Amino acid sequence: MTGTAVAVGEQLREFYNVEVAVIPPNVPCVRDDESDRLYSTLDAKEKAIVDEVRETHEAGRPVLIGTLDIAESERLAARLEREDLPCVVLNAKNDAEEAAIIAEAGAYQAITVSTQMAGRGTDIKLGGSGGNREEIADLGGLEVIGTGRHESSRLDDQLRGRAGRQGDPGSSVFFASMEDDLITQYAKDVEPPDEVDDDGLITDSAAYWMLGHAQRVAEGVNLEIHRNTWRYNKLIEEQRKIV
Repeated sequence: MTGTAVAVGEQLREFYNVEVAVIPPNVPCVRDDESDRLYSTLDAKEKAIVDEVRETHEAGRPVLIGTLDIAESERLAARLEREDLPCVVLNAKNDAEEAAIIAEAGAYQAITVSTQMAGRGTDIKLGGSGGNREEIADLGGLEVIGTGRHESSRLDDQLRGRAGRQGDPGSSVFFASMEDDLITQYAKDVEPPDEVDDDGLITDSAAYWMLGHAQRVAEGVNLEIHRNTWRYNKLIEEQRKIV
């Protein structure tokens, strides 16, 4: 059971002969998933993330920042500390301790920086152990911030799903930049955007299409790698059966 299997339904069918069935949630999801915010440079993107965290933190809402790797999580945490925005960093180095920490990520004014793998399997409850769920819900619930698009939309959906659990209020937003690995590796020939604000925010709609295109290309490349390794594995399995 998983909330993100639909995105890989074709692969589950091809490799494992397993179908995907969608079961509606027992309560409606009221999470507000905002549109992506694309910036011209990595520095402009991270500055915008810090500004967003500050605004949300001052409003009292908890923030969960999902980073793409450990190096980014530590760099962003250092930037937040310099701006007097204290945070905890989870990067899957100690699962037992991190499960306890992420359980408190929904507390008042909490700021949690995490990699994709950290704290998985632990629900984030609004209010944490403080029991003030209604207060946090009235403020808008947990905000999830993605520091970039993953190579798989399924991972994006997993990150979004940390907010808005069981009908809780919450929101999610992804920040990206033209210098992100996803774009530099899978959309190398893209033209520089025409419409860029003073703070580096890109308003050119073509650039946002390109971001989605880069992710689709990455998914296609990774699927072909999976398909080839699957074929090799099946050959070895057949040889073992014969022996």
